[in-house]
Amino acid sequence: MNEINGFVPRRIFLTKGKGVATTKLVSFEMALRDAGIAHLNLVRVSSIFPPRCKIIKPVVGMEDLRAGAIQFVVLSENATNEPGRQIAASIGLAIPEDRNVHGYISEHHSYGETEKKAGDFAEDLAAQMLATTLGLEFDPDKSWDERKEIWKISRKIVRTINVTETARGDKDGKWTTVVACAVQLP
Repeated sequence: MNEINGFVPRRIFLTKGKGVATTKLVSFEMALRDAGIAHLNLVRVSSIFPPRCKIIKPVVGMEDLRAGAIQFVVLSENATNEPGRQIAASIGLAIPEDRNVHGYISEHHSYGETEKKAGDFAEDLAAQMLATTLGLEFDPDKSWDERKEIWKISRKIVRTINVTETARGDKDGKWTTVVACAVQLP
């Protein structure tokens, strides 16, 4: 199996950032800089948290990043040039108790949500995907707290976490961008 097709991340770190500039592209670049990952060639991947993967601190993971490297990430982003508009970008993780089973990473971006609301929703999305894979009961009409309790009782979902960045659109109408990211490492 070649190295690219067979790459399974063993470590992941979460990071976030925000940027403001006169153009959308530059505000995105500034958000990536704030997150510490602008010097990388980012490749977006889908939402699987690999079996036996370890979550590490960003400062530890960034030590292994080299300028220009092709880096696999799960990335959520949002932008606005509307003054005062609330934006959010969030990554949620749901990690199974059985570390030999994959978990899920979700991306959520929204308008008008607080950091807590966006983060909770991202965790809920990841937990829903994992719960359905594990054959656990999922009722979309139950509250997040009720579903979380069911998942705790089942002992199949060990924890959920998120990283979320929020901002209000620049008062002068410059582009404001927020990013949240799960960076995958060997």
